[in-house]
Amino acid sequence: MPSLELKTNVPLADPKPFLLEFSKFAAATLGKPELYISVSYHYNENLTFHGSFEPAFLMTVTSLDNLTPALNEGYSKAFFDYFESKLGIANDRGYITFLDPGRVNLGYKATTFGTIFGK
Repeated sequence: MPSLELKTNVPLADPKPFLLEFSKFAAATLGKPELYISVSYHYNENLTFHGSFEPAFLMTVTSLDNLTPALNEGYSKAFFDYFESKLGIANDRGYITFLDPGRVNLGYKATTFGTIFGK
């Protein structure tokens, strides 16, 4: 169920191709079927980082059961490398927040994952 919300000051003429590619990359990186991946792109020309408007990003990754300190280190490297390659954002110009809300705190199909899969 991973969802990835990307906020950046890097404009994309047409974000749809980027998002489709990013969805595949996120699935491979997180080891989850793309069927369960949700990605979003929010352009904000007013996003600053380190006191400048140079290319930057903020991202929140919300996922169940596969966010650990050791795994997050690898995910962080992969995503920072990806954004540098695809968006031209240096690896010191962003933050990634990793969140695991717990199964009982994530709704799906008019219930929660806690009910679907057990707590």
